Amino acid sequence: MEQNFPTQARAVIIGGGIIGCSTAYHLARLGWEVVLLERHRLTSGSTWHAAGLVGQLRSSANITQLLGESVKLYRTLEAETGLATGWKMNGGLRLACNAERWVEVKRQATTARSFGLEMHLLTPSEALNLWPLMDVSDVIGAAFLPTDGQANPSDITQSLAKGARMAGARIFENTAVTGIETSQGRVTAILTTQGRIACEVAVNCAGQWARELGAMAGVNVPLVSVQHQYMITEAIPGVTSNLPTLRDPDRLTYYKEEVGGLVMGGYEPNPIPWAQRGFPENFEFSLLQPDFDHFTPTMELALGRVPALATAGVKQLINGPESFTPDGNFILGEAPELRGFFVGAGFNAFGIASGGGAGKVLAEWVAGGAPPYDLWPVDIRRFGRNHADVDFVRARTLQAYARHYTIAYPSEEFTAGRPLRRSPLYTSLKQQGAVFGEKLGWERPNWFAGPYEAAEDKYTYGKPNWFTAVAREHKAIRETIGLIDQTSFAKFSLTGRDAEAALSWICANDIAKPPGSLTYTQMLNAHGGIECDLTVARLSEQEFYITTGTGFATHDFNWITRNIPGGMDAKLTDITSQNAVFSLMGTHARDVLAPLTREDISNEAFPFGQARHLSIAGCPVLALRVTYVGELGWELHVPVEFALTLYENLMVAGEKFHIANAGYRAIETLRLEKFYRAWGSDIGPDHTPLEAGLGWAVKLKKTIPFLGREALEKQKLDGVKKQLACFTLDDPEIILLGRETIFRNGERIGWLSSGGFGHTVQKPIGIGYVRHPDGVTTDFLQSGVYELEVAGERVPATLHLTPLYDAKMERIKA
Repeated sequence: MEQNFPTQARAVIIGGGIIGCSTAYHLARLGWEVVLLERHRLTSGSTWHAAGLVGQLRSSANITQLLGESVKLYRTLEAETGLATGWKMNGGLRLACNAERWVEVKRQATTARSFGLEMHLLTPSEALNLWPLMDVSDVIGAAFLPTDGQANPSDITQSLAKGARMAGARIFENTAVTGIETSQGRVTAILTTQGRIACEVAVNCAGQWARELGAMAGVNVPLVSVQHQYMITEAIPGVTSNLPTLRDPDRLTYYKEEVGGLVMGGYEPNPIPWAQRGFPENFEFSLLQPDFDHFTPTMELALGRVPALATAGVKQLINGPESFTPDGNFILGEAPELRGFFVGAGFNAFGIASGGGAGKVLAEWVAGGAPPYDLWPVDIRRFGRNHADVDFVRARTLQAYARHYTIAYPSEEFTAGRPLRRSPLYTSLKQQGAVFGEKLGWERPNWFAGPYEAAEDKYTYGKPNWFTAVAREHKAIRETIGLIDQTSFAKFSLTGRDAEAALSWICANDIAKPPGSLTYTQMLNAHGGIECDLTVARLSEQEFYITTGTGFATHDFNWITRNIPGGMDAKLTDITSQNAVFSLMGTHARDVLAPLTREDISNEAFPFGQARHLSIAGCPVLALRVTYVGELGWELHVPVEFALTLYENLMVAGEKFHIANAGYRAIETLRLEKFYRAWGSDIGPDHTPLEAGLGWAVKLKKTIPFLGREALEKQKLDGVKKQLACFTLDDPEIILLGRETIFRNGERIGWLSSGGFGHTVQKPIGIGYVRHPDGVTTDFLQSGVYELEVAGERVPATLHLTPLYDAKMERIKA
């Protein structure tokens, strides 16, 4: 037990589970003065009863890398600290028992190959050789990851704690946090039952209690507790110490060896929440009462796979609540509400698998002021206003839990907690066959069902039921006219005497243009990586109107506000809810718009890349001349109370041109043909504009300083080691989804960041980076022979460096 409770520390970590101890271990090794506080004893929350499986493959390359960091650490930690960890690399086996699951597993194997993770596809008999206790009569295939494994959660946490102490960290158990002090938007001190600690940084690793702890500081941490049960058996003949972990998703169950017996648990379709009205006092090394009735369906599924369970002795049925999140991903990063307050929580029952790597990247984020690489899938800034309501969070989280082992179909939408945020057009569009998706609580039309078509998604790994409908919408925008409700766009207003100077520093493109100008720009980090991808309209000398993607509302607002240079008079306001947005796109966009306004909207009066205030059908509209689909068009931003009137008039005016409603899935197919990039997949903090083919949108030819300029200037001199390219396949029946492996001259050289189908070019389209350590040039790209691996099969591919669809580009600027 530590003595002499400190009055200050550079970093205070709150929570002594595996995440807190891992963060303390890594941060102390970076030379930081670290104090870790645990209100009871180390591991006493949920770490101690975790099952301890360690898998690595995720749908994100960087999260897979993070989990690989866990394995790398666990392999050496015991030798470093002298404390046993229970780590063993016995591999992980995953079964497939139906055709759709087998497609998913084959696609996962391709993803693993893309990310450089070893994964082997097996026959049922080969899987049986690795796991002889199971019945494989319904198995059609399996996958084996030899570098997966398992660990003892308590042992590995104590080993991390010892390693943290060895590096200088101080750990105080039985020390509860009673308050958090802040000043001028920063955390300044932690109040505890043993006294006050002044600090530069606080790290919330409080597990299930992270939401309550965050609330003390005005920080929202969207997670809730869910009961999770698993059974521990007595020794079973044939269970050996090197038995791989086993995941049987079609039976919703997982297994690992423990002392000659098995741990068996699962993810039931009807999970039970816990602590809905607060946590009991002194919940330390505590479990809930076993719920045998609730576990019985899981047990029955398991008996079909492992018949030996029918006669095995049962040591214990563990019912231990754990923290889960609304999207099944954990939560990392600096809270947007409070500087210096970081979060590492919500690990969805894979905290042991994540612990080593999550603690490492979180420590590097704290020490470096930025994540070591793109961590968007787990970034706390992915949440929005809808996540402030705990009932929404719980409803969505229970659905995410129930889907843990269901097939992860492409484009699958959550249904819980909906509808919540609705455009003024919601009811009208629904009556016209709209099938909605959801993002940050917003209902957004994905596609429109025609007569005799079911207005619902039917998910598959094959050609989906909305394929024909999206093709119609795509064709309408390419050949006539379409209207897309994009009200959910995030919209910000930047005002003040120094608004231009602030944006000139933050934006990579030149926004110092006259009022009425519209600029497409990236915002870069110090390494030149793309943090934001948006449009900036200058409305007056001291006012700019910023439009960005729905899902990036919190992230982009946070990035802009935190990078406005100190002392500047520039205020950012989120005005998302003020305006609806309709994108009027297609050959006849001007023909539809012109009769509704007295203003001159000819190309001479209203050219591309301009913003104008117009009166359209009596409605005050901010019209932005821009496109993300490759056709003539405008984004029409209108106050919400005028939205329905504007929409109705546009549709009447468009009748003679056969105007069609269109949705977000058509936007995707249209933008792929135009080789337009999407932030979060094709571009992000790990990619520079030069690598992404966006150098034309950067003001390097001007002398204006901007964040990231030095990195880009150096990269321009040195050359790039990866370059974004477009690929097509000749077989229209092949489905590209993203993460397919790119081969050049037979060598694995990257993976697709986006995939889909181009209805104009009638080909599958993929976008991805071609990578080579010695550099990538245009000659290098064009001299290769390319293939894509799709679900384990290699297919010849054609590389393109320019848009696939450009024949009618003159219309966009005419």
